[in-house]
Amino acid sequence: MNENNKMKIEVWSDVACPFCYIGKRHYESAISKFADANNIELEWKSFQLDPTIPEDLNGKQSVSAYLSASKGMTLDQVAQMTVGVTEMAKNAGLSLDFEKAVAANTFNAHRIIQKAKTKGLGDAIEEAFFKAHFVDGLDVADKEVLMSIGEKTGLSKEEINDALSNDEYAYMVQQDIMESRNIGVRGVPFFVFNRKYGISGAQPVEVFTNTIEKSYTEWRKDNEVITLEINEGPACTTDGVCD
Repeated sequence: MNENNKMKIEVWSDVACPFCYIGKRHYESAISKFADANNIELEWKSFQLDPTIPEDLNGKQSVSAYLSASKGMTLDQVAQMTVGVTEMAKNAGLSLDFEKAVAANTFNAHRIIQKAKTKGLGDAIEEAFFKAHFVDGLDVADKEVLMSIGEKTGLSKEEINDALSNDEYAYMVQQDIMESRNIGVRGVPFFVFNRKYGISGAQPVEVFTNTIEKSYTEWRKDNEVITLEINEGPACTTDGVCD
């Protein structure tokens, strides 16, 4: 089978979305037990939960304080709202700190993610951004933070600067967001399996397992592996050898 002939799973996500981080873990748990995981390709798609966050906050406001100010909630109400999320994350093996996490516009992070995808580093950089935002409390809109995360993931300084200055990557982010609207994505994470089935939100692991199995079985029927019993004889090969 052609190594590029893989079933695709696409996931719209924002690095400032706790359920996207949890959903990533649930998906990873399901795919780790799937026998044909090497025939599946995961592609991360850009999405912004709040594109109105000012780009010049400079890490001055915690996520909790920002939610309180922007949603008209008290800090106690915000804390109550995040208790369930924190517990769900803990069950997935994650430790989220909403007091430490700082509000940040994620557009430039998505530009770097788009660049990383062209180098086969999409999944690695998503993980790095999630950890930076929710665990380390870093400002993922800060240029130095973006450079550090990009370099640690495997991008060069030149590639990161290109992602931040080249309009091509901004366009790719906007295209992903537009595509999400066209297929009816209202919240993230949103997983699409073989362009036939969708999972909205950080569903339980078994939901991912069942959907992977169902979509892959159907994809496999349409992409059968041809196996031949071959009798060898004199032949010429593509490298010019004839014997």
